[in-house]
Amino acid sequence: MRTEFQDRLAVVTGASSGIGFALCAALLQYGTRVVAMSRSLGALQSLQASYPGLLFWQAGDVTSIKDLTSLGQRAAELGQVDYLVPNAGVAELAESFDLAAFDRQWAVNGAGALNTLAALRHTLAAQSSVVFISSFLTRSTFPGLAAYIASKAALSAQARTLAVEFAPIGVRINLVSPGPTATALWGSLGLNDEQLGAVADSVTQRLLPGHFLDAAAVASVILFQLSAGARGVYGQDWVVDNGYTLG
Repeated sequence: MRTEFQDRLAVVTGASSGIGFALCAALLQYGTRVVAMSRSLGALQSLQASYPGLLFWQAGDVTSIKDLTSLGQRAAELGQVDYLVPNAGVAELAESFDLAAFDRQWAVNGAGALNTLAALRHTLAAQSSVVFISSFLTRSTFPGLAAYIASKAALSAQARTLAVEFAPIGVRINLVSPGPTATALWGSLGLNDEQLGAVADSVTQRLLPGHFLDAAAVASVILFQLSAGARGVYGQDWVVDNGYTLG
């Protein structure tokens, strides 16, 4: 699989931290050229220094059609896109009937991901692969995250239909649903340290290895979904959750 990624072109959004950053790092190690989109450079600065000529940072927000259009143009300048991962995502605690919270999260998690594909669709190579990022919580529940879960579940449903629509032109579309992962997303929920610790302890009790996933573990599954090794996989949602949903 390592040789397969050499000299290919990938586009990853939400690339400056967490799973997006881990995926960029893995692709770069395999010699893939990566267009990495994020609102700030962040940790990508270190990758730029380590992989000159392979990492191309594009500042932008997936809720902006203008920014996504610029992303598509930047990618087109570099050639056809072999791998696309609309990874950008947000989560916030809110009342279940807070439609404004749903709108904010759908704008990134759902519309942002789908509009990323729309902006890049004409640059996708034949036999290319797209992996959307859903969530293990579409198979479970978590108080206060109804809007987040709904946004991810809607994305999952649309991705399956897109898999059928894009298959005739040689584009495979699938999903990966990460479970509890040690990323900055947990810290963005609005909980204080004590509350966050209590939630983490409760969640950890359901994880078979007894610890949260690391972002690299999720990235490795995304890499396989992108690869020719998964060439027979269409419209599937692979859950990577350290066994959480078995409980």
